[in-house]
Amino acid sequence: MKRVLFFDSGVGGLSILSDVMKLNKDIEPYYLFDNECFPYGSKTEDFLINRIKSLIEQINDQFNFNAIVIACNTASTIALPSLRSAIKVPIVGVVPAVKPAAKISQNKIIGLLATPGTLSRAYTKKLIDKFASDCRLICVGDAMLAVIAETRLTTGVVDKDSIKKIVQPFLSEKLEERPDTVVLGCTHYPFVKDVLKELLPGMNIIDSGEAIGRRVKDVIRNTPSLDTKESIPRAFYTGHLLDYEGRLQMVKKFGFEKLEKFTVSIK
Repeated sequence: MKRVLFFDSGVGGLSILSDVMKLNKDIEPYYLFDNECFPYGSKTEDFLINRIKSLIEQINDQFNFNAIVIACNTASTIALPSLRSAIKVPIVGVVPAVKPAAKISQNKIIGLLATPGTLSRAYTKKLIDKFASDCRLICVGDAMLAVIAETRLTTGVVDKDSIKKIVQPFLSEKLEERPDTVVLGCTHYPFVKDVLKELLPGMNIIDSGEAIGRRVKDVIRNTPSLDTKESIPRAFYTGHLLDYEGRLQMVKKFGFEKLEKFTVSIK
């Protein structure tokens, strides 16, 4: 067994965990979500870099992971360099799937749906310049879609009317000038992928999950295995959960039997 940490501001990273587990049967998954500071999209870069670094360093010191997946686009686009310089464990980031989108788009018009924070990062702009310089991008930044997706995953209720308003910029163009491919630039969004497909007919909706699964398989291949044949998944949260029982039932769907509080000391 290989122990892998999945980290996100909320429960959206469970979409990445699910995809990674499909391709990696020998993983003991740990999941940490920073409930105390959710959502990340509206926080400053300095605040997030310091907080994420503190969280990851402290939980890694406790559990010694084979790899760490930053299953959050906002966190990945700003914190990966500082994390990789401080922690000597393979760290896999999740960034918007701009490269594959540019490859499959037929009309070279791509929609990028992400948090305002992710869209504003230099990392995202470099991705676009490097892999989609021949494409026109229609970028939609909205902080609420992650909250809508998290609510749906927790309660089963989805606010389709609000999602329709959020994606309206993709539909307001003339038919021939609409994107044929839309990138989900937040790990929460796959949990409303069915709604997005319904509201954006004829558009390819892509995310990073499968690619992250392949990358994790590669980086853990030569790392030492745990001295156990049994996987004991563990899930952690920060701060105070208003609906502990609801969240517990939700993470149980992903193989976690308990939901534990993780207390962090911010440097």
